[in-house]
Amino acid sequence: MRKWSTLIAVCLGTFLLLVDVTIVVVALPAIAGKFGAGYADLQWVLDGYALALAALLLGAGSLADRYGRRRAYLAGIGVFAIASLLCAVAPNEQALIAARVLQGVGGAAMFATTAALLNLTYHGHDRGVAFGVWGAVNGAAAAAGPLAGGLLTEHLGWRWIFLVNLPVCLAAAWFTIRGVAESKARRAGRPDLPGTVSFTVAAGALTYGLIHSGDRAIPLIAGALALVVFLIVEARSSHPMLDLNLFRRAPFAALIAAAFLTQAAAFSYLPFTTVWLQQVLGNGPVDAGLYGALPMAAAALVVGAAAGRPLQRIAPRWTVGLGLLLIAAGDLMQAGLGAASTGKDLIAGLIVAGIGVGAVLPSLSSAVLAEVPRERSGMAGGALNTFRQLGFALGVAVFGTIFADRVSDGHGRPAAFADGLDATLTVAAAVALIAGVLVLAVVRHRATTTEPALETAPAHH
Repeated sequence: MRKWSTLIAVCLGTFLLLVDVTIVVVALPAIAGKFGAGYADLQWVLDGYALALAALLLGAGSLADRYGRRRAYLAGIGVFAIASLLCAVAPNEQALIAARVLQGVGGAAMFATTAALLNLTYHGHDRGVAFGVWGAVNGAAAAAGPLAGGLLTEHLGWRWIFLVNLPVCLAAAWFTIRGVAESKARRAGRPDLPGTVSFTVAAGALTYGLIHSGDRAIPLIAGALALVVFLIVEARSSHPMLDLNLFRRAPFAALIAAAFLTQAAAFSYLPFTTVWLQQVLGNGPVDAGLYGALPMAAAALVVGAAAGRPLQRIAPRWTVGLGLLLIAAGDLMQAGLGAASTGKDLIAGLIVAGIGVGAVLPSLSSAVLAEVPRERSGMAGGALNTFRQLGFALGVAVFGTIFADRVSDGHGRPAAFADGLDATLTVAAAVALIAGVLVLAVVRHRATTTEPALETAPAHH
C-alpha cells in the first residue's frame, strides 16, 4: 500500500480540484436563493476559483520546483481545506467569492505539482499504471461533480458541497505525509513575481470588465495594459514563467488557442443551463445535474477511456480539429430552445459535445508537448492548463453577459431565459467552429509519442 501512497494522494487532490468546478455549477441557484445574489455574483463564484487557478499555476510550479514539490502540495491541501470551510460558513456572497479565490490559490499549488510527483515516483510499468489511474480520476471527477452536487444540494444543502472536501483533504494530507518523498529541481530559477502579478491583474481586470454591465471601459483598459506589461516582462526576463518564443511556432500557438476556446465552448454555458433548468423549469438540483451536465461528462469519460490510446496514434490535426467541430455541432443541437422546451431537449446535443470533448482534451496534451523541445515540456504543460482555466473563466464572463442581457430584455419571463440560453449556445458553437477551423488549417504535424508523465508537469526553468 505504501508504494501507491503518492498515487492515492495525487488522485485525491486531483479529484477535489476538478470536482469543485462542476459540483458548484448545480448549486448556483440555491446559492442565489440564499443570498439574493445576481448573475454577476454567481459568475464570480465560478470565476474566482478558475482565475486564481489560472493566474497562479505557472508561478506555483516554479515555487514548487525551488522549495520542494511535496511541501507545495501539502501547503496547497491545507489552503484548500481552510478555504473549503470558509466557503461552507460564508455569511454572504462576497465572503463566498473571497473563499473561492483562496480555494484557487490552494488548488494552483496542488495542480502544479501533481504530474511531477507521479513522474518522479514511478517508473516503467508502474508509471503507466499510475498515469492511467490518474487519467481515469480526471474523467470520473468531471462526471461525478454534477450528480454529487445535485444530491448534496437537494438533500443536505449547498454548504455540504464544500464540507465534504474536508475529510478528502485530510486523507490526501495523510497519504502525502506517509508516502511522498520530497523533491526539488536542480536548477530552479527565481520565481517570476512581476510576471505572476501582471498576468493576475490582466486576467482579473478583463474578467471584471466582461462580467459587470456598468462602466466596462476602465477595467478592460487596465486589463489590456496589464497584459502588455506581462508580455514585456516575459520577453525581457532571463527566467520567464512563460517563454513567449514558444508561440512563434504556429502549431503550438494554435493548439493553446484551441485549449482556451475549447473550455469556453464546451463548459462555460453550463452554469446558465443549470439556472434555466432550476429557476424556470422547476427541476431539482439532482435532475439539473442529470440533464444539464452529466450526459456530456459521461460521454467524454467513455470516449477517453475506450478510445484514448487509439486516438493518440491519429494526427492531432484531426482529433482536435474534428473534435472541436463535434463540440460545435453539439452546442447547436442544444440551441433552438423555446418556452415549451425541457431538459430532455439538451441530452442529445450534450452527448455529441461530450464525444468531441473526449477526443480533444487527451489529444491536446500530447500535441502541445510534441511541438516544444523536451526541456520546455513542463512549461508547455503548465501553459496548456493555465489557458484552459482562463478560457473557462472568460467564457463564463462573456456568456453570462449575453444571458443576463437577454433575460433583462425579456423582462425575466420564462421565454427570455430560454432565449438567453439559446444565444449563449449559438455563440459557443461559433467559438468551437472557429477553433476547429484554426486547428485544421494550422496544425499539420503528427504528434510524436510523448511520455504521459510530462503532459501536465509544472514549469521547470
